[in-house]
Amino acid sequence: MRLVLASNNAKKLRELQALFAAVPVELVAQGSLGIAEAEEPHITFVENALAKARHAAAACGGAAIADDSGLCVDALGGAPGVVSAHYAPMPADAADDREALRAAQDAANNRLLLQRLEGVADRRAAFVSTLVAVRHAADPEPLIAFGRWDGQILQALQGDGGFGYDPLLFIPDLGLTVAQLPAATKNAHSHRARAAAQMRALLHAQWHLG
Repeated sequence: MRLVLASNNAKKLRELQALFAAVPVELVAQGSLGIAEAEEPHITFVENALAKARHAAAACGGAAIADDSGLCVDALGGAPGVVSAHYAPMPADAADDREALRAAQDAANNRLLLQRLEGVADRRAAFVSTLVAVRHAADPEPLIAFGRWDGQILQALQGDGGFGYDPLLFIPDLGLTVAQLPAATKNAHSHRARAAAQMRALLHAQWHLG
């Protein structure tokens, strides 16, 4: 079964392909099918994920899955939340290449987060992920899964793996930042891994896959 991922993020595609390797689905990025990214106007992860999944499903005429995820910081009232990917203004001198743009945005986001937490003692935060899958654009029974990965925001970046806020979120149970973790460890413990585990169970029980 083909399952279109409502994202053009290559790193997210690889991560989810690994997490769904045991499920008999072919996970393909919407960009490879010429599908534009959907609007994300909502203030909650679940609403945005559902909007993205329905958009991709309508465009491809079949099943789709979407992930809406981000960083929620306790001391900031849950911010950056659904705007995690675009928390800071894009640098004016950012390159035109997609991956270079993402790297520049990540760096700007991390700088802004550290500025807003300057002098703040409560550094508790969590990566959260909501996965939504639909059989078709008008599916009245979308599958919805949630994952949360608790940690603490450091004072400075540590590690060069992963993407986004990975170098800033320290996981006490593992003694490393997300950016310092091997890919296999991240895929076993992450917010997206936890949401994916729920989604795999739902795909088996509701869509009879696997």
